[in-house]
Amino acid sequence: MAKRAGTFKTLKRQRIILTVTFLAVPLFLLVVFTYLPAFNMIRYSFFRWDGTSPFMDYVGLGNYRTLFDNPRYYGVIFNSLYYLFASFVQLFVALIVAYWLSFKLKGTNFFKGVFFFPYLLNGVAVALMFLFFFEPNGTLNSIIRLFGNEDAVRLWLTEPFVNNTLLATISIWRYIGFNIVLFIAVIQSISSELYEAAEIDGANRRQILFQVIVPNIKLIIVLNMILAVKGAISVFEVPFLITGGDWGTSTFVIEALNITFGANPRYGLGSAFAVVLLAIIIIVTLIQKYLFREDPEVKET
Repeated sequence: MAKRAGTFKTLKRQRIILTVTFLAVPLFLLVVFTYLPAFNMIRYSFFRWDGTSPFMDYVGLGNYRTLFDNPRYYGVIFNSLYYLFASFVQLFVALIVAYWLSFKLKGTNFFKGVFFFPYLLNGVAVALMFLFFFEPNGTLNSIIRLFGNEDAVRLWLTEPFVNNTLLATISIWRYIGFNIVLFIAVIQSISSELYEAAEIDGANRRQILFQVIVPNIKLIIVLNMILAVKGAISVFEVPFLITGGDWGTSTFVIEALNITFGANPRYGLGSAFAVVLLAIIIIVTLIQKYLFREDPEVKET
């Protein structure tokens, strides 16, 4: 018995050593490249620093007061609402399309590929494609001239409302395929017995979608919403490459980039901007998790 107990302890010790060894490298990389930079970002937000000077001036909450006292930065928050609204439209449309494609319709695989293809494109390629599409002598105005409607020819990227609406629409076009494929996968994983029972009870397609499918894929919907909100608030490459953040299209990341690495670099103010962005994402995520929390009574049944 003593020998067997000693062997058990040895195996347990070896398992612990092996586990720690495998976790040491990823944990080290996570700390060095994620948590340490995040800590420094929070620390820099309390200082006035240009990124090169060996000295940093402590200003406390001065950088945060600058952010909230400048009306320009409220416009950045307002611009994020375009992408936030677009993300919810994107998820709703993706759910509807995935629901119809989940049934064995003709050309289902073809449409899956068509919707998913934009997600595979590089962000720079997407930005350049739509930049050429909306420029004065670009594709859109050429199509308008083709139909002889010269009065509708215009400069499309000069008005803030039009700009942000078009950029948010591009975001829907680019990412909706990912949501569709993900929704199709989870919808098809639902037991066919639930569909059969619903049809026997006389449920129509809309009732099956919202009363059978949605409750069973709630966790995936919440996950997609969290990712969509995070992407909507931190959108960068497409508006940066198409408009450069001009004409009322600046976003959180573009503004933080201009503040930190612009002609007058202010690392402290840029770090404060990034901290505010992080706080908004965390708050919105917690609100989403609270609104879509699972009912304990339903879980028990």
